[in-house]
Amino acid sequence: MARRQLRFTRRRTSNRVLALSAIFFTLALTIAPPVKHYFTQRAQISALKSQLSADNAALQKARQELLLWQDPDYIKSQARERLHFVLPGERQYIVTDDSNSDSNNTPTKIASALTDGQPWYSRLIASISETGN
Repeated sequence: MARRQLRFTRRRTSNRVLALSAIFFTLALTIAPPVKHYFTQRAQISALKSQLSADNAALQKARQELLLWQDPDYIKSQARERLHFVLPGERQYIVTDDSNSDSNNTPTKIASALTDGQPWYSRLIASISETGN
């Protein structure tokens, strides 16, 4: 009778473990997709927050630039610097650095190969083909 009792206890214990493991497995399958969605959404929220902070920084920089362009002196300085404008009565001198040229007045190979008696399109094609070589 003791053997029967022992066998019955083992079977009851294995049935309990099997039932408990089936419940945990079902619970895990039920909870897994929402947990995955939660972490995916948290990652998206984090990415959007970093993008928002970068966009806010760019917006602040653009507002500062807009304030600069409200100033007439800044506009004049930018026109002088970027577009080489001068005010009436002023003279503008543009200095070029000629120290890098190895020969000052010698004609280049392309210019010497072209003759002046040819039409412009022939000279253009000859110039392109000489440059390609």
